[in-house]
Amino acid sequence: MDIEPVIASVAARLKAARNEKDVTLAKLSRTTGISVSTLSRLESGQRKPSLELLVPIVRALGVSMDELLKEPVADPRVRRGAVRRGESTFTPLSARAGGLQAYRAVLAATKTEPEQKTHEGFEWVYVLSGQLRLALAEHDIVMAHGEAAEFDTRVPHWLGSADGNPVELLILFGPQGERMHVRAGPAKRTKAP
Repeated sequence: MDIEPVIASVAARLKAARNEKDVTLAKLSRTTGISVSTLSRLESGQRKPSLELLVPIVRALGVSMDELLKEPVADPRVRRGAVRRGESTFTPLSARAGGLQAYRAVLAATKTEPEQKTHEGFEWVYVLSGQLRLALAEHDIVMAHGEAAEFDTRVPHWLGSADGNPVELLILFGPQGERMHVRAGPAKRTKAP
């Protein structure tokens, strides 16, 4: 575990705890015996916190050490660039590699005939805008905005524009054997006879 982000977050948490308790730096200094300048440098991140400094501060503020030292929440933004395949663009919407992956895809306006391919995995497709043509084995389906499909990618398939205009999709792709489980509400319980 990298402790630098935890240490860096202590400064903001100390200041927030002190402000929440409506305690001035001068008052906290009198209560703890720690100089105002040291407290100020702790809160601004210019001084690293030590146990000798934190124990009297948490006691004076009535907060727990766990509260100050908890793991900071990671930046949730996905920072992976879009990938171009021919004239189509795939933007990753999930940060972790492996497992279930999410993509926003914009398929270019095409008038080509489907060339079905297979690969390991399972795919879910949701049409955000435009008209999708899904060729799946012997099926040739046109899907409109708001429609979804799911299929095993070992079945020959092809995705493209149905009407020669771009189509925007949300795609979830999972490794073979991984399935998405969605439950709309709690399972209904039946009484035993």
